[in-house]
Amino acid sequence: PEMIDGIANVHLDAVEHGDRIVFLHAVKEGPANQSYGLQVAALAGIPASVIEEAKQRLRQLEETSGQEVEQAPQEQMPLFSSHNHQPLVDALESLDPDSLTPRQALDALYHLRSLVRNG
Repeated sequence: PEMIDGIANVHLDAVEHGDRIVFLHAVKEGPANQSYGLQVAALAGIPASVIEEAKQRLRQLEETSGQEVEQAPQEQMPLFSSHNHQPLVDALESLDPDSLTPRQALDALYHLRSLVRNG
């Protein structure tokens, strides 16, 4: 491999607990022994359905490692729920927080929450 002064390949030490991961405050030399992409995605709040689909695809890739696999293009999964968020967006855009009394702000918050829960 090419060596460049001032650049080093390091990783954060991590411990796995089932499907969860805890990154330790220890920097180790060299690459990590595995990818923690799915665990990091879960920590970042990616929806569980997307994580599960990725796990299935990873298992498929691992099972067919070294084999040529021809797959039909698949539809892109939505990263976030495909619910209609327009009523929530409209309600948020119509708010002027600086002009609300504390009671009006609380009422607005409850209204926004009901929009999230009820679509």
